Amino acid sequence: MAQIGYVCLGANDFERACAFYDALSTELGGKRLFPTPHGQMYRLGGGAMIMVTRPYDGGAAHPGNGTMLAINVDAKEDVPRMYEKALALGARCEGQPGPRGAFGDFAYFRDPEGNKIAVFFPAPR
Repeated sequence: MAQIGYVCLGANDFERACAFYDALSTELGGKRLFPTPHGQMYRLGGGAMIMVTRPYDGGAAHPGNGTMLAINVDAKEDVPRMYEKALALGARCEGQPGPRGAFGDFAYFRDPEGNKIAVFFPAPR
């Protein structure tokens, strides 16, 4: 079975981005893993990984239009908690915590580099 192993998030202010994900990954039960030639790898709790990276081509990093990383949290209460933590770390709101139809509870924010992140707890099926 294929799974997504990791997602890369570009950073122009690499140190600031790493400080953000150092704190956010810890809050999600994850941790900083290892450096790469251009970035830093993180584990987010249950197995998913992200790499904060300087673009390989040396150009500026920019968030993708329509691109978003969605993080499935362990409990409904984690949605507002992670949202508030992200905002306290310098993220900006892209959608306050709350139910989104029959899909569950979601919150959206942009990290300090402008990458869009969702935290969600799915509705029972």
